[in-house]
Amino acid sequence: MIEKNTIRQLAEEKLASSDYFVVDVEIKPGNVIVVEIDSDKAVSIDDCAELSRYIEEHLDRDAEDFELEVGSAGITSPFKVLRQYRKNIGNEVEMLLKAGKKLTGILKDANEENVTLTVEKQVKPEGAKRKITVEEDQTYSYDEIKYTKYLIRFK
Repeated sequence: MIEKNTIRQLAEEKLASSDYFVVDVEIKPGNVIVVEIDSDKAVSIDDCAELSRYIEEHLDRDAEDFELEVGSAGITSPFKVLRQYRKNIGNEVEMLLKAGKKLTGILKDANEENVTLTVEKQVKPEGAKRKITVEEDQTYSYDEIKYTKYLIRFK
C-alpha cells in the first residue's frame, strides 16, 4: 500500500524551493492519491502538473497501481494548515466554532497556539439611546475551531 507520509515527503521535497506548500495528502480506497497544495500567490495548473509528474516519477506503477490527483486548495475550502491562516491575515474570514457559533471578521493574527479575529459588535453605551459598532479582538485556540475559511463578498 502506498504510504501517505511517502507522498507528503515527495511533494514537500519538490516544493521546498518554491512559494508552494502542501495543504493535505489523502489516500482514498483503490489507491487514489489526492495532493492539495497552496501558495502565498496563486497556483497554476502547470504547477500542479509538474508536481504530479514528479510524484509519478518516484513511484513504481508496476509494484502498485494508483491514481494521482494534484490540485490547489479552493478559495472556499477551509484552512487546514497554519500557513493558510498566515497568508490570510488582514482578510475577512468566516469561522465556525465547535460550540456552534459562527463569526465573521478580519483575521488579525495566527500562531501555533491560536487565532485572533477582529469582529464588529453592537454595544449600547451607558446613558446612550442607540447602539454603536465597536471592534473587538477575540482569540480562539485551534481546538475551539471547527473551520475557518476565506469569506467572499460581492458588493
